[in-house]
Amino acid sequence: MKLTTKGRYAVSALADIAATGADGPVALSDVALRQGISLSYLEQLFAKLRRAGLVESARGVGGGYALTAPAGAVRVADIVAAVDEEIRTTACDAGSTIGCQGTSTRCLTHDLWDELGRQIEIFLNAVTLEDILEKRVLGMASVNAPPARADGPAEGSKMHIEAAE
Repeated sequence: MKLTTKGRYAVSALADIAATGADGPVALSDVALRQGISLSYLEQLFAKLRRAGLVESARGVGGGYALTAPAGAVRVADIVAAVDEEIRTTACDAGSTIGCQGTSTRCLTHDLWDELGRQIEIFLNAVTLEDILEKRVLGMASVNAPPARADGPAEGSKMHIEAAE
């Protein structure tokens, strides 16, 4: 699974606005500076975020962008979806007659990766900007953690998922 910079930057920028925008709209140039994101790239992302209704813009002196809802009502999944980010965990298209291997059959592990995609979606739908700001994200995934096995975890069972640059 790879989450590209498009989704990561959109979430970071909206978290920045949620953290700093209590007194009014936040200039994208300030967000770009604080988050280390290109201003022109942010402008492209914010056009999509505005069309999705997640932010509103104000022109002129003191203008910028503000959230249209409280941080506790803005889900990470909505931000990722607004910038057309697709998190795919399988190689085949949903509902396609062509399977993961380019034939009519799915790979043996298809259901595993398909379910992982659903779990990611559930998790991103459960996390809000407020959760990020209040540092409540760490440990949220353990809510659905499987019970400990009597024989212990398998050797080398630690998993690391890395986001794409």
